[in-house]
Amino acid sequence: MLELKNITKVYNVGTFSQSALDNVSVTFQKGEFVSILGPSGSGKTTLLNIIGGLDRYTSGDLIINGKSTKNFKDIDWDSYRNNSIGFVFQSYNLINHISVLSNVELALTLSGVSSHEKRKKALEALDKVGLSYHVNKKPNQLSGGQKQRVAIARALVNDPDIILLDEPTGALDSVTSKQILNLISEVASDKLIIMVTHNAELARAYSSRIVELKDGQIISDSKPEIEKEYSKNYSPKKTAMSFFTALKLSFNNLRTKFLRSLITALAASIGIIGIALVLSIANGFTKEIHRLEKESLSGMPITIEEYPFDFSNLRGYQFSNPKKPDGDYIVPYDPKEQLSNLLHKNNITEDFMNYLDEMNIYYETLTYNYDISMFNLLYNQNGNVSPLSARDISFTPLPLNHNYILEQFSVLSGKMPESANEVVLVTDEYHRVDQEILLSLGVDITEKVSYSNVIGKSFVSAKNDDYYEAVDGIYKVKSKLNEAYDNGFELKIVGIIKPNTEVAPLLLSSGIAYDNRFLDLFLESSLNSEIVNAQKESNIDVKTGNNIKPGQSKEDLLKNIGGTKIPSVINIFVKDFESKAKLKEKLDEYNKGLEKEDQIKYSDLAAEFTNIMSTIIDGITIVLIAFAGISLVVSSIMIGIITYVSVLERTKEIGILRSLGARKKDITRVFNAETFIIGLVAGILGILISLLLSIPINLLLTNAVNNMMSNIARISIVHIIVLIIISITLTLISGLIPAKIAARKDPVEALRVEG
Repeated sequence: MLELKNITKVYNVGTFSQSALDNVSVTFQKGEFVSILGPSGSGKTTLLNIIGGLDRYTSGDLIINGKSTKNFKDIDWDSYRNNSIGFVFQSYNLINHISVLSNVELALTLSGVSSHEKRKKALEALDKVGLSYHVNKKPNQLSGGQKQRVAIARALVNDPDIILLDEPTGALDSVTSKQILNLISEVASDKLIIMVTHNAELARAYSSRIVELKDGQIISDSKPEIEKEYSKNYSPKKTAMSFFTALKLSFNNLRTKFLRSLITALAASIGIIGIALVLSIANGFTKEIHRLEKESLSGMPITIEEYPFDFSNLRGYQFSNPKKPDGDYIVPYDPKEQLSNLLHKNNITEDFMNYLDEMNIYYETLTYNYDISMFNLLYNQNGNVSPLSARDISFTPLPLNHNYILEQFSVLSGKMPESANEVVLVTDEYHRVDQEILLSLGVDITEKVSYSNVIGKSFVSAKNDDYYEAVDGIYKVKSKLNEAYDNGFELKIVGIIKPNTEVAPLLLSSGIAYDNRFLDLFLESSLNSEIVNAQKESNIDVKTGNNIKPGQSKEDLLKNIGGTKIPSVINIFVKDFESKAKLKEKLDEYNKGLEKEDQIKYSDLAAEFTNIMSTIIDGITIVLIAFAGISLVVSSIMIGIITYVSVLERTKEIGILRSLGARKKDITRVFNAETFIIGLVAGILGILISLLLSIPINLLLTNAVNNMMSNIARISIVHIIVLIIISITLTLISGLIPAKIAARKDPVEALRVEG
C-alpha cells in the first residue's frame, strides 16, 4: 500500500519558486492499474518521480506499507527503488553499450543476486515479454516496441511491488501501444501499476482507476476512498554494485568508443614509457656494473696499506679554508694534516698477519710489499759489477700461490720459480717488455730477442753488511761491490710468462717477479744488519745524515733497508665475488672491540668503483624520472578531462542506474572502474612499447660502449608491476573529481538528457 499525505513539491531556481505539486493526498493499493491524466505542467511526472523515489518532496509524507519516508536517507531511497519500484519510461532508457540480457540483469545485480540466479530470472522475464531470441542483441538493434518490452522485463525482473509507467506508449504507434498495455496488464496484474499518460482513451480502456491533475492538485479521482491495508515490517534489502559489475559496464562503454579509448590509453602511457625506459637502462647498467665487478673486477685485490684512503670519509669531508697571510710571506703546511680526516694509519701487527694466514680458505693468494727501495741489486757485466735499480727492472713479488698465477698467466718459455733464487720475466699480453728492463739485464735489443736470450740471465741481491759501509757515521754504498756480488743471493731468470685475462696485470705487472722465499732470505740477512741497527738507534736518516723528512718516520726508513718483517702493503686476491664478500666480513670481524687506531682498514677499489658508478646512475635516473614524471602529471590531467567528458556522455546511463536503485557510491565506482581500465591498459601498453623500444636502444647502447656490454636496457619484473600500479593509481586519482560529479547528478535531470 502506498499513501501520499499532503505532498508538496516546490522547485527553487535562484529567487524564483515554482510549485509542481500542491498539498496532494492520495492512496494506492496493490492490484490497481491507476492512470494519472492531466495537461502538460500539471505535475504528473513530478508525482511519478516522487512515488518512485527519484525526486524528493518539499513537505508532506510518502508512506510505504505504513512506514513514513520522512527520515529516509539516500541509501533507503536506493533500496526502495531497487526492491519496490519498476520503471518503464517513454524513451525506454536502456543502456546501449550492453546487451538486452545485461540491461535486464542490472536490477538484479544491484540486489546482490548470484550470477546463475540472475541470468535465470532475466531470461524468464524476457521470455514473458516475448524476447527470448533477442537476449544477446544490443538495444539499438531492436524496434521501438521491442525496446519497450525490454524495459518492461527490466521493471518486472526484481518482482517489485509497484510498476511506474511514464508515457510508456508515447513513442509507439497505436497498435504497438495496445500490445504493450495488454502485456503490462497481463504480466503485472498482481502489482500496483501507476501510469502517467496524455492518452485518455487508453487510460479508460486499461485502467481500474483514473486520477486527474491540474496545476499540481488532484481535481478528480475515480476511486478516492479505498481500504488501507498495510504490510508489516517493510524493510527493503540494501543495494550494492560489485566492482566487477562496474568494470563490465565501463569496459563495454570503452569498447564502444574503442579508438578514443585506445588513444587515451596511449597518451596516458607516454609517461610510463619514459620512466620504464629510464629504469630499464639504469637497471641494465647497474646489473652490468655488478656483473663486471663479479666477473672481472673480482680479480682486483683487497688492499691493506699503511695509509689506506677512506672513500667513505671523502663523501662527507669538506676541506678547511685556510686563512690568508697578513704579510708577504710563504706559509708551509703539512698535506697529511690537511687530509687527517681522510687518512688512517693501519696498525699491521704479527697478530694480524697470523689472523690473515688463518683466513686462507677465503682467498687464493697474497702479495706482500715491504717497501724495500733497492734490494741491493747488482749486475755483473764482463767483470764490471754495478748497482741495478729495482725500479728499472720493475722488481715485484710473485703471489704466494703459484697455481693461482697459472690460472691467469701462461708460461711462454721455461718454468715457474721452484726455489728462492729463481725469478721470472713478466710480459704483457702481446709479449712486450719495457726495453729499459732488457737493457738493464744486458740483453741486446738491436736484434729480435728470443726467449733463450733472456732465460738464464742472472743478477745478485747483496746483503746489507756487504753493500753498505759506515763513513763518519753515515752509511753509503761501497765503491767496490765485487765482494758483495760474490756473497749475495744470486737470482736467475728461469721462465717467461704473459697474462691471459684483462685483470691479470692487476695481479702481476710487467717486469721481473721474484718468489716470496727470496724475500724471507733477504729479510733474514737484513733485519740484524749494521745499517738497520744503526737506524733503529738514530733519529736521523743514517744513509744521508740528514734529519728525517716531514711526512716520513723512522719506521719508513727501516722498511727501506729491510729492517722490519711487517709489510707496508698486502694485496689479497680472491677467486670470485662470493669469496670476496666472506673475506671482507672476516676482516670486519677482526676490528670488533679494537680501538680505532688499532683497527685495520682495507680498500676494495672494485666495490668503490661500482658504488660510485651506481650513485651516478641513480642520480641521473632520478633526474630523468622527474622529467618523465611531468608527462605522467599531464596525462593524468588529460584523463581527468576525458573522464569528465565521459560523465557528460553517460549522464543518461547515470539516471538509469539511479532509477534501478544504484547508490551514489555505485555511480562513483562505475567511473572509477573506467579510469582503472584506462590506467591498466595504459600501464600495459607503456610496458609493451618500452620492451619494443628497448630493442633498438640496446643496439645503439651496445655500439656506444664498443660491445663491452649487451642487452643493457632490461626492465625488471618488480619495475613492471610498480609502473602498472602507478599508472592505475594516477588515473584513479585523476578520475576522482569527475566520478564525484557523476555521483551527485540529479537522477531526474539525468534521465531527461538525450543519450
